[in-house]
Amino acid sequence: MMVRLLARECLEEAGMTVIEADNGEDAIRLFALEKPDLLFLDVEMPAKNGFEVCEAIRAMSFGSTVPIMLATGAEDKASIDRGFSVGATQYKTKPINWSLLSRDIRYMLRAAEAFIELKAQEDRLRYLAYYDHLTDLPNRRSFLESLKSSLERSAQHDDRTGLIFVNIDHFKRINDSIGHERGDQLLKQIAERLLASLARIAPVLPNSEADAIRADSGHMVIELTRPGGDEFGLVIHALRDEATLVAVGQALLDALDEPLQVERHQLVISPSVGLAIAPDHGDDPQTLLRRADTAMRAAKSDGRGRMRLYNESMDDDAAERLRLEADLRRALENDEQLNMVYQPQIDTQNGRVSGVEALVRWNHPELGPVSPVKFIPVAESSGLIIPLGDWILRRVNRDALSAGQRFPTNVAISINLSPLQFTQSNFVENLQHILAELELDYRVELELTEGVIMSDAQDSLEKLKQLKTLGFDLAIDDFGTGYSSLSYLRNFPIDTLKIDRSFVINIGTHDGDGIVKAILGLSQALGLKTVAEGVETVEQATFLCEHGCSSLQGYLFARPLSVPALLDAVGQDYLPLMKCDPEVTTSSAD
Repeated sequence: MMVRLLARECLEEAGMTVIEADNGEDAIRLFALEKPDLLFLDVEMPAKNGFEVCEAIRAMSFGSTVPIMLATGAEDKASIDRGFSVGATQYKTKPINWSLLSRDIRYMLRAAEAFIELKAQEDRLRYLAYYDHLTDLPNRRSFLESLKSSLERSAQHDDRTGLIFVNIDHFKRINDSIGHERGDQLLKQIAERLLASLARIAPVLPNSEADAIRADSGHMVIELTRPGGDEFGLVIHALRDEATLVAVGQALLDALDEPLQVERHQLVISPSVGLAIAPDHGDDPQTLLRRADTAMRAAKSDGRGRMRLYNESMDDDAAERLRLEADLRRALENDEQLNMVYQPQIDTQNGRVSGVEALVRWNHPELGPVSPVKFIPVAESSGLIIPLGDWILRRVNRDALSAGQRFPTNVAISINLSPLQFTQSNFVENLQHILAELELDYRVELELTEGVIMSDAQDSLEKLKQLKTLGFDLAIDDFGTGYSSLSYLRNFPIDTLKIDRSFVINIGTHDGDGIVKAILGLSQALGLKTVAEGVETVEQATFLCEHGCSSLQGYLFARPLSVPALLDAVGQDYLPLMKCDPEVTTSSAD
């Protein structure tokens, strides 16, 4: 009691606020309630002694750094060692020099403040070293360290580690379109979507040490990271099986299925996802990283917005893509291997050619004809699609000029635009520059997929208006396979909807007929022309003609043709192939 009284008088005279506890248990209760800046404890206290109180305080989250001074009459080394072992900051032996107590406590408080500031700086430096400041996810360094430790644990516990690479398709063009600041906002939203989706499958812990504890106990844990740019990486500790890894990958695809809103921009995005498993696909970080990346690139080559699990054949595919990229670059330079062919579009009212779709072909000197399905994705992933698109415009113009007056001016030439071309910030200016070189005396229709247009509908609307001002017709290709907002579709200056082949081949089934009728009804309501792709049978042609489709395109009428063959086809009458009376058509709503 006398020690408490003297300590209180001494400290209050020094301007400090003092709270007293009658015993050790009361001291613990008051500490949790008041959270003081410093504790001054006598070792000899009722209920709990100073050692026990000190140990209890240190076990609390708030008590881990608070300075604690112990006072005791014992001067033996064992007592002093015990005091420091339970967490005492400083030791005072009795009798206490009261005149120096306030000074000693001020020094302890200053030291504690310096320690807290240093600890905050260390935490900040650790955060900068291991976390991405934009999304608060672990960064590349943390990702690699986590993968390494997970592989080591897998080897010890004879279990598996899952690795997933997620790359946002065409993110650069989105960034160029909406600006880097909005692009950062988009990345934050993507991270939030992914976290929310993954949390429904397993614990998603951003701290690799916590992950290690959970993984060592046999529980599957997912760590979502952002190694950089538009890539996200997932390490799955204690992976159950391959089916679980695939389920996680599908959850990532599903999480980004709905559009994202960034200010006035409604953005439709898609991820390409690559999966790999240790030890099945590699037991060291470098091998597993390389194979997950290979799987992700294979997903992009398959059409993007897809998921692929690594297999050995992908390495051969990757080597082939590298060769095709180098060879395509040379083909663009020497202008000898590439050529254009044209597939007619037949008007259902008169059976005549009303348009043609321009299609690029590549005749490789060693490989022979290379399918566009193979080389167009290579061109897009390498950036060669930009010079290839310019080459196509110039070659189409050259072919039309070579046909002279035999090429009718009422026949439109449709040219496909790559997503990468359309979303370039200088796309319209570049197109104007090319047009200045050409001698266009025919209609040109530019085709874009609805996914490209809807990736940023507001920005697309402005570009489409500029293209209409330049005199182009505009078509949405593969309509029905992507995401379209009817409100935007009504405002887009679109002339034509092209019905995707996947719907045409199902004509004759209940679902197939219904979908095609719905698309034709929508186009009629909006006053748009329609072109059905992939028409191969008379039954398909008759159905489309009877339900008001404007034009038909497919092998039933002609394969893609050279310019001379096309000129012969322009004068033909294809109406008999349709077996349809154009004067008697039913409403698509019937």
